[in-house]
Amino acid sequence: MATPAARPALSHWTSAHSTHSAPQTHVAHEAASPRQKVLFVTSEIAGLAKTGGLGDVARALPTALSRRHDVRVLMPAYAEVLRRAQPVRVLGELPGQAHIPPCRVGRTTLEDGLQVYLLLCPELYQRSGNAYLDEHGRDWCDNHIRFGRLCLAAAQLTAGPNWLGWQPDLLHLNDWPSALAPCFLSQPAPVLLTIHNLGYQGLFHAASGVDLGLDVEQPAYQDLLHHQSLCFLKAGIVHADRLSTVSQTYAEEIVRPGIGCGLEEILAVRLHEGRLTGITNGIDPHWDAATDPALPGNFHPGDWRGKALSRRYASEKYDVRADGPLFVVISRLAEQKGIDLTEQVAGHIVAHGGNLVVMGQGEPALEQRMCQLQQRHPAQIAVHIGFDEIEARRLFAGSDFLLMPSRYEPCGLSQMYAQRFASLPIARRTGGLVDTITDGATGFLFDDAAAGGYQAAIDRAFSVYQCPRRLRQMRRQAMRAPRSWHHAAEPYHRLYQQLLHDYGALPVPAARQAQA
Repeated sequence: MATPAARPALSHWTSAHSTHSAPQTHVAHEAASPRQKVLFVTSEIAGLAKTGGLGDVARALPTALSRRHDVRVLMPAYAEVLRRAQPVRVLGELPGQAHIPPCRVGRTTLEDGLQVYLLLCPELYQRSGNAYLDEHGRDWCDNHIRFGRLCLAAAQLTAGPNWLGWQPDLLHLNDWPSALAPCFLSQPAPVLLTIHNLGYQGLFHAASGVDLGLDVEQPAYQDLLHHQSLCFLKAGIVHADRLSTVSQTYAEEIVRPGIGCGLEEILAVRLHEGRLTGITNGIDPHWDAATDPALPGNFHPGDWRGKALSRRYASEKYDVRADGPLFVVISRLAEQKGIDLTEQVAGHIVAHGGNLVVMGQGEPALEQRMCQLQQRHPAQIAVHIGFDEIEARRLFAGSDFLLMPSRYEPCGLSQMYAQRFASLPIARRTGGLVDTITDGATGFLFDDAAAGGYQAAIDRAFSVYQCPRRLRQMRRQAMRAPRSWHHAAEPYHRLYQQLLHDYGALPVPAARQAQA
């Protein structure tokens, strides 16, 4: 098994000649920054293109880190991104390799000053559907090329092309779409890979490496295979210098069978080496019930009238009863999220006078079963297939309890959003849910992924609801519980410092010396 220290150079991995080439376009250099330079590589970002929690983190974490580092984001320019990111200034071009086409690189600046580099490659990214799936919900058949292009670009930008005028000191990769980048590096650079969800690994036919220009005959290529498939995520785990997960508990869980998704052995090695760290996510400060303009009424622990207005709005909007506690599900409708467990306890909630609103989309079978629940209990259960962030905020504010019976949960953000809006989460004791919910104080936890323990936790919630003083006390504690990204970014800063320090013994590349 290869170690990060033995990460092969580009010449060892790739063919001697690329099948595509493109001239480089020269533009004026950007002003050099004395701060450490970090290229944050992601497949999505909130505000431009988001499908899940990674998008939220990719928007908030670089912004928080920018207080101490020169952080710039790299991502594909999907059609949705180009509709939202204006203006985009074209900086230059990157050559292709094997079946990976060349692409241009553009730059846009978000409203808070965060700079985003966009890969302009219409044949790969200008499509309907979302970042990963077509309009029918199926994986794009060339996803290995689409995200191989992202990985190759990250490595190419690390070499500091002269038209960029900026060379990163560190690569921060996120999940499988960017995890193959270390295999393309031609120049030493420290690499951090953050695992947001180990269940998504980027698996492709074993021969796909040929399309990417990797030398599949090299013995080291076997280190990239998992279940006889090329695995982007395993490549990152093997060759990144450090790994992080999005909560402390998840880092401990993924070295065990089951949650480790078949990669637990190599992850256990990384943990033993001190190369695996858990850092719990934060949430943006704009999740504030006292100031959020989207809410029907603002509120704080000294004045709950806005909470009551939000509850009334929810009952009218979703046509459920105005009396009794309101439970909500705001989630992907997937087996991982325990939606089938909520289906099993829904009748119990209704029988005890509760109401349930479900917002989300995902697996078609689960969508259908949720809609059937509504048909059985139309006065107390409402289902909205889809997602609307404004309505989600209003549901958090209007609800009494959030249901999160996840089978595993790397971190989870919904429980922190709910707490900030005085909705108490009822969640399984796993991953980041353990790290962000105090049982009996800021929410309710249960152990097994089974209806029995889940229902018992719901009964505890009903008991608290019937005691207004205790309910208000837990709401106050919950609203104070979530930590902001300002605090969550500090461990990343320390990790960056350690990574850069470890590389201090290496010769400084001439190009980087010229920029210093």
